[in-house]
Amino acid sequence: MPAAPDERPDPDSLLAQIRQEEEAQSRGRLRIYFGASAGVGKTFAMLQAARHLREQGRAPLVGVVETHGRSDTAALLDGLPRLPMRQVPYRDRTLPEFDLDGALAQLRDQPDALILVDELAHSNVAGSRHPKRWQDVEELLANGISVYTTVNVQHLESLNDVVGGITGVRVQETLPDTFFDRADEVVLVDTPADELLARLKAGKVYQGAQAERAGQHFFRKGNLMALRELALRRTADRVEDDVQAWRSNERIAAVWKTEAAVLCAIGPGGEAESIVRSAAQLAQQLAVSWHAVYVETPALHRLPDARRERILRVVRLAQDLGATTAVLSAQDPASALAEYAREHNLSKLLMGRGAQSPRRWGSRDLAAHLGRAAPELDLIQVGASATQRETDDEPGPSFGDAPRRYVWATLSCLAVALACWPLSHRIATDNIVMLFLLGVVAVAMRWGRGPAVLASFLSVGLFDFLFVAPRLSLAVSDVQYVITFVVMLAVGLITGQLTAGLRYEAQVSSEREARARGLFELTRELAGALQIEQVVATAELQLSQQFGGRALLFVLDDDDRLRPSPAQPALPPDDQPDAGTARWALDHEQAAGLGTDTLPGSQWFYLPLRAPMRSRGVLALRPGEPGTLMLLERRAQLETAARITGQALERVHYVEVAQQALLQIESERLRNSLLSALSHDLRTPLAALQGLAETLARRELDSAAAETARAIEQQSLRINAMVHNLLDMARLQSGALKLNRQWQPVDEVIGSSLQLMGSALTRHRVVLDVPATLPLVELDAVLIERVLANLLENAAKYTPPGSEIRVIARAHGDAGGGDAGKGEMRLSVEDNGPGLPAGREEALFEKFARGHSESHLPGVGLGLAICRAIMQAHGGRIWAERARPEGGARFSLALPLGEPPALPAFEEDREPNP
Repeated sequence: MPAAPDERPDPDSLLAQIRQEEEAQSRGRLRIYFGASAGVGKTFAMLQAARHLREQGRAPLVGVVETHGRSDTAALLDGLPRLPMRQVPYRDRTLPEFDLDGALAQLRDQPDALILVDELAHSNVAGSRHPKRWQDVEELLANGISVYTTVNVQHLESLNDVVGGITGVRVQETLPDTFFDRADEVVLVDTPADELLARLKAGKVYQGAQAERAGQHFFRKGNLMALRELALRRTADRVEDDVQAWRSNERIAAVWKTEAAVLCAIGPGGEAESIVRSAAQLAQQLAVSWHAVYVETPALHRLPDARRERILRVVRLAQDLGATTAVLSAQDPASALAEYAREHNLSKLLMGRGAQSPRRWGSRDLAAHLGRAAPELDLIQVGASATQRETDDEPGPSFGDAPRRYVWATLSCLAVALACWPLSHRIATDNIVMLFLLGVVAVAMRWGRGPAVLASFLSVGLFDFLFVAPRLSLAVSDVQYVITFVVMLAVGLITGQLTAGLRYEAQVSSEREARARGLFELTRELAGALQIEQVVATAELQLSQQFGGRALLFVLDDDDRLRPSPAQPALPPDDQPDAGTARWALDHEQAAGLGTDTLPGSQWFYLPLRAPMRSRGVLALRPGEPGTLMLLERRAQLETAARITGQALERVHYVEVAQQALLQIESERLRNSLLSALSHDLRTPLAALQGLAETLARRELDSAAAETARAIEQQSLRINAMVHNLLDMARLQSGALKLNRQWQPVDEVIGSSLQLMGSALTRHRVVLDVPATLPLVELDAVLIERVLANLLENAAKYTPPGSEIRVIARAHGDAGGGDAGKGEMRLSVEDNGPGLPAGREEALFEKFARGHSESHLPGVGLGLAICRAIMQAHGGRIWAERARPEGGARFSLALPLGEPPALPAFEEDREPNP
């Protein structure tokens, strides 16, 4: 039997599914062995699966597997083909890394190629093609190569902060959840906490001192139990998504009770808030997700504004309590609720008990109807308190102009009768019946279901009274007309009901289409905006037209302040939105103003413009009709429009950031090219000029000529120093500079830098504060001397003669005793000059950056930039700050402290025999 029209699959969804299947066939498959922590057996399980495949004739390639010294894990590698590791030079060492190019060359053309890549969240050594190993795996999958890999729960990006809060250890290597969710298979490898601790003590997780430290910090029983729960929940979420996808693809309508998810039915009665709170409590007790749904029928569509506002508050309450909310329009609430529960696989439905009216939400009739429509659902009825029952006795649907509509229905039937009366002798009575039925349909379309019922009865009565013999009487001479009356009444009632229902559905569809069209137009107009001003003007115009009022936007500027709309001054002073309320809405990420809990008496409604990264401003709306925002659909439309606008503002912001970054990169490239060209082209003429100046200075000249020769020599030396700075900067940026690290005492490096300065410090008093007990530091002495010399030269240049320059050295943190690399050596150069320009401490380290009062001083502004580049090459840092509140500058540099190599042991000298 062919499928019913409403059960036919959507062609677009079928095409999308076919495309996904074709893409999946061209990509490799990804299997992730997922665990709570290290040591649960992920690598062991992966290797066992690989050996099982080898026994079946399919030998996977071992790309990279970390055994961490575990003999049982290493034994599983025997007999499996291995890919040699790629050796990557890093600083003074060579580190092994996964050879992506080798794997592609060996496996790209093989059918059913499979490779094992351990530790998916691993960070590759600098210089690799991809910074992360998961990106290597992505390239393998794109080339049709299947991958088995492993990952721990603490490496998932979304759980990184959660795990850090539990264990006190922040994991730096993370994996995007989107990549994890794209895996074809996720295999959970689970080990209880006690068993894992026993494995740790037995040396099967870490070896030696590393195992002892792990047991004292990360591997505590409470941490392991919490991580195990996170891994189980994350795997359950993944499996639930797979189940939902399978149900959707197989078009399975029945609810599968795989999860005790809760559906809350929100009705118009006073017990709605109690039902929502009960559903939230039940979902919290069961630790499951929950949904809250309000089904609006034609009768509920005519509720008074006060009742609809109360329903809106209940829906917001459900959102605040963590529910996924939805507002559905349907003739039959039971069918709509059953369909929603099946679509989202919700097994428990909470509803009100309410026994006031058999046609009300929460009545026993609705429960019975749900029981028949969805027998697989667990129905839970929540009782109402006495206060709620009193509240529930409010007036029902507001019929407003109901008397007028019934009067019009009566007049319409009379008009049809009067129109047929002159034609009664010329047309048959069955045609007159058709005309009366046409009138019933017209009444149903124009005035709804109730007037259509009245028109059906009036049409039968008027037809009998005016057109059936004996006329002008309700008596019937021919019994056959009784059948005509019954059929006419039945057809009128059915036609009227169907027409009224279609009228309601058409009205709902028209309103929905108008809202969708408004959002489409807003999105289309904002897509072409390239400036913030264009986004603001477009959004204000579109939202003002859609909501029949006035819309204004407050946008964040570069200083994180709300900038009012350019159109705001055109409004009267008493009618302008309040900037303070807009700031409150932005800071609290909540709506404020009209119809909210914050300043509800305001004429303006304030809504944050949320975007993926952060809120970009606030929308202030003064609707033409205050009740507009009380409609659930219109409120949802406004929130969606605000989010679209926020995304457009963020897009424009990052377009500007990208343009500025591109401009800076291009400027940097041109500047570096100029540096390299000038420095090389100036060296030869400078050397000749310096030689000629020295020759002139040695000859016997008069005083004026000798002074000129000395001036030429000094200026050539200064220009030569500038050229050397240009060359050094070009070498540092090209990466051609190689460090000659050696363990050096700091006091010798400081002394060498003072000697390098020569007579430049003769007019200043230099004070050294360098303790004799400082540890050795591994550094390039020549380059660090250059850094200190630049700092001393700056101090002498920008301080008056006779002032004091202090050189301070201190060891901070662990100075070599304990774990290496936890401390740092800090060297500071202080002066008592005018100080640093306020707010430009970081800008001083940029290339060619100089202070506002430096134009009379020689230099090109490269000294501090070279200092920072040298410090970065050492893995250190350099910064500037005010030495004292009244003035003075302090430039400090910090070098990491390590553990110096042990000195060779010598036997003590023996005392001579007497």
